[in-house]
Amino acid sequence: MNDSYFSDEKFEKINYTTTLLKKGEYEHCVFVNCDFSEVNLSGIKFIECIFSACNLSMAKLLKTTFNNVQFIGCKMLGLHFENCNQFGLSFSFDQCQLNHSSFYQTHIKQTNFKDTSLVESDFTECDLTGSLFEKCNLSGTVFDKTIIEKTDFRTAYNYSINPENNRLRKALFSLPEVTGLLDKYDIIIESR
Repeated sequence: MNDSYFSDEKFEKINYTTTLLKKGEYEHCVFVNCDFSEVNLSGIKFIECIFSACNLSMAKLLKTTFNNVQFIGCKMLGLHFENCNQFGLSFSFDQCQLNHSSFYQTHIKQTNFKDTSLVESDFTECDLTGSLFEKCNLSGTVFDKTIIEKTDFRTAYNYSINPENNRLRKALFSLPEVTGLLDKYDIIIESR
């Protein structure tokens, strides 16, 4: 086996579009200001790593492992998380751009999305039980046959969720954004 193992290392300001990221396992590593845009991350394991201010847009994620990974201030446009290794898939996002990303059929219970843009992202058939969308822009984001039980949308905005197509028991919403649950009815709601 030729895969490398890295532990407790910091990688800073590396352009992986021109420098090869070694295949293998990265545990407790920190990546700061690195460019992974359109890089093939397939088969690489990231365990308890932190990505800060990195660009991972359009990276290839076939069988990529993200286990307890934190993304902070990252640009992550057009990612297909459904292609990741689903075993132990867990991460959190803080101040990230996740527009046009797909979480189709992933099981990502208790995932935290904070101050994150998820414009036109896809959570079709995803299990988001107990997750948090704190101050997240969900404009055009798709929730279809999604499990969002006990999920917190109280500070999220611009969402449109069909209650008949999704499981929302005990999900948390607040006014006035909760009107996004009525979009499918094409009705006019006015305040008094």
